[in-house]
Amino acid sequence: MALVRYEPWSVLNQLHGQLNRILERDFDQAGASSAATADWIPPADIEEYNDRFVLRLDVPGVDLAAIDITLDKGVLSLSGERARPADTKDVERTRTERPYGRFHRRFTLPDTVDAANVHAAGRNGIVEVTIPKQPKAQPRRIQVASA
Repeated sequence: MALVRYEPWSVLNQLHGQLNRILERDFDQAGASSAATADWIPPADIEEYNDRFVLRLDVPGVDLAAIDITLDKGVLSLSGERARPADTKDVERTRTERPYGRFHRRFTLPDTVDAANVHAAGRNGIVEVTIPKQPKAQPRRIQVASA
């Protein structure tokens, strides 16, 4: 008789992954969804402040220099790849819980962002993208001149 490990949260984790793939179905110019072109989707946190948005993605094991970040027509795209370890020839059994391969995330930004001053930094497997907001237009009083 073989013992099988019961993990009650595995079904919930699978459902969460499926929901993330459904939510990621933003179509790019080629018509392919990001979920269809990605092997995994890194989790993200988004915070809004008075003057900026801050986006943090968990990408442990990914070379930060190989992450491609683009901002085009109000859509922020992040993509990269986590490679499998190369030295697995002597392994007899394996249990893999961390996904490998290409990832892709897209975020639609509001019109109030300052696209020229977006910057990104990475540390400890976390990429942080800071997206400043444009200064709010202040109302001004216009004098009516007599003709």
